[in-house]
Amino acid sequence: MMSNLPATSQELALRIRQTALTMCYQKKASHLGGAFSAADMLAVLYHEVMAARPAEPRWAERDRLYYSKGHACTALYAVLAERGYFPRADLDTFTDDGSLLTSHVNHKVAGVELSTGSLGHALSVACGVALAGLRQRKTWHSYVIVSDGELDEGSNWEAILFAPHHRLDNLTLVVDYNKIQSFGSTAEVLNLDPLADKFKAFGWDTIEVDGHNHAALAAALAKRGRTPGRPRAVIAHTIKGKGVDFMEGQLAWHYKSPNQDQYQQAMAQLQVQA
Repeated sequence: MMSNLPATSQELALRIRQTALTMCYQKKASHLGGAFSAADMLAVLYHEVMAARPAEPRWAERDRLYYSKGHACTALYAVLAERGYFPRADLDTFTDDGSLLTSHVNHKVAGVELSTGSLGHALSVACGVALAGLRQRKTWHSYVIVSDGELDEGSNWEAILFAPHHRLDNLTLVVDYNKIQSFGSTAEVLNLDPLADKFKAFGWDTIEVDGHNHAALAAALAKRGRTPGRPRAVIAHTIKGKGVDFMEGQLAWHYKSPNQDQYQQAMAQLQVQA
């Protein structure tokens, strides 16, 4: 299956946003704000960082991505289609009866490691996989993307304790820190700050970055230059709805789907960025 991968990760991120916007508009789906905040990290991972063979989705030596914020599935489906895991035409079946492209991430889709969207599980699964990889002396790496609101789940903090204890230096956690969750800001619902200090105290090699700066993301996500025996936490400061001015930083776009006027306005802004 052929892909038409853009020349740069920035172009890939733009395509992810355009595709996610269209999917949510056509199917009246939600979670567009969170898909937009994660687009840049997904673009950098799939364009610059991860070892992958889209024609062999279960290639044994692939790097693994566990996309924990599975409600923002449109961004992941978009990047997988761009990379050639499945035809772009399949995106038109999103949420249709019988389609594999369900409204939360589905592991039956080529390139998806774990069904997610029931929050708080992916990091624990990734820890187990990373531990198995270390014990088997494998060279592949496990990446996990979690939402910030998801860190309200206690299961994540068990995993955050587990990873440094077992010296999982083949594991990278990326927090999509857009600071808005389903019912309000993270500061109002359950304050996470100082988030980086918490990870450092738990023993993680911790880096804070602008989650929309591709050079900073690529440096933080690179497998070279790691501290031996320590998992890495990348606190990616992002903007919910990034790329469309009337969506940026707005809680409503956790749930809303765009109407025709909003779709056209948003697409016009994204096309100008091309």
